[in-house]
Amino acid sequence: MRKLLAIWLGKILTIVGKTVGKKSSSSPGAYALKICPDLVKGLEKCVSNGIIVTCGTNGKTTTNNLMASALEAKGYKVICNKLGANMLSGIATTVLQEMSIFGKLKADYACLEIDEAYTPIVFDYVKPDVMVITNLFRDQLDRYGEIDITSDIIKRAIKKVPNLKLVLNGDDPLCVQFGREENVKAYYYGISEKVLPQLDDTKEGRFCPVCGEEQKYNYYHYSQLGDFYCPSCGFKRPEIDFEVKNVSLDTPMKFTINNQPMVINYKGFYNIYNLIAVYGALNVLGEKTDDFAKLLTGYKPQIGRMQEYKFNKPVILSLSKNPAGFNQAIATVNTDKRKKDVIIAINDKANDGRDVSWLWDVDFDKIADENLNTLTTTGIRVYDISLRFKYSDIKVDRMTQDMADAITKCLEMDSEVVYVLVNYTALYSTEAVLKKLGGEA
Repeated sequence: MRKLLAIWLGKILTIVGKTVGKKSSSSPGAYALKICPDLVKGLEKCVSNGIIVTCGTNGKTTTNNLMASALEAKGYKVICNKLGANMLSGIATTVLQEMSIFGKLKADYACLEIDEAYTPIVFDYVKPDVMVITNLFRDQLDRYGEIDITSDIIKRAIKKVPNLKLVLNGDDPLCVQFGREENVKAYYYGISEKVLPQLDDTKEGRFCPVCGEEQKYNYYHYSQLGDFYCPSCGFKRPEIDFEVKNVSLDTPMKFTINNQPMVINYKGFYNIYNLIAVYGALNVLGEKTDDFAKLLTGYKPQIGRMQEYKFNKPVILSLSKNPAGFNQAIATVNTDKRKKDVIIAINDKANDGRDVSWLWDVDFDKIADENLNTLTTTGIRVYDISLRFKYSDIKVDRMTQDMADAITKCLEMDSEVVYVLVNYTALYSTEAVLKKLGGEA
């Protein structure tokens, strides 16, 4: 009876929330769990083919939603927390919304994005068959602490699931270490050629996770991702099961996965990792991938993933939450050779992390390429990000607290494209501004 009451309350709160314009992605589950803490326990009994969870610092929402989209394209019924509410309350909301009013639920697969810090909590209730780990970067230090703390949290979670299959980023030494755990079968994906210029990039995991010595690289892609090896203990990039080669970053991007040609109309080198993670997980699940490129044609990127809005010129919205994410967003902006205006918004609300010292770890100096027309800063911490640019000797053309004003001014410029780079809590308000101004996504 407690479970039914929890489901009914959750469904009512979902309806009420959506009526008043809320996304209702987490709160209904939070209240439902107060009535029935075991609401999502035993989910595996309702899912016939398997539960796939995805975690990692960057790319988990895109990877999780791509996975669900690919499985749905095959005709499967999939449970997925597509809005990215990735704590236990968000998962509970997703589950109760899929349940009938009598608590019945049947699906072929569940694709669940999980916050790294919540993996041990979620794994007390949900036992996945496959776990995808995309990468580990420094993120929200006031919440997560340093990367080794996050690594230990994930290891605790892994130990709770017997015979867990891991799909790991084989180019990230911090992910590869999880394949050494006793109760797992690990599969690795990676990009097996030098693609990007070997520039001096901020490396998150410089030191070997096994012995602590500084790692070396035959080549690297960005941050600590690449063909790494430890000269001291022999820890190195593993044999890759799902391998990308022949990369072209032109639009559309082209590459091969295990010699299978792919032509993908997504922006950003980092998206290749998201795609091969999905390809790898599908193979581990026993699903055919000979039609992989076709499966992804209907996928629409989640809000803020290089999402384009149509005005008199395109406005491209990109979510970046940490140094590694911002560096990749800047690299993607710089591949666009059109004359461009750039807006950067930084907030420091609880979901962003109050500590904004990470701004000094971003290679913001690289944004000043020859095609940059104007640079605008905004957000709650507009002065912090503006000061960061001052120390990089980069001129900020406009500082404002008003995102609508920032976008409107850029639309009046003689540039060809506008990029808006925002951190987490600036994302949905910026989306609302773009829609209010008449942009079509």
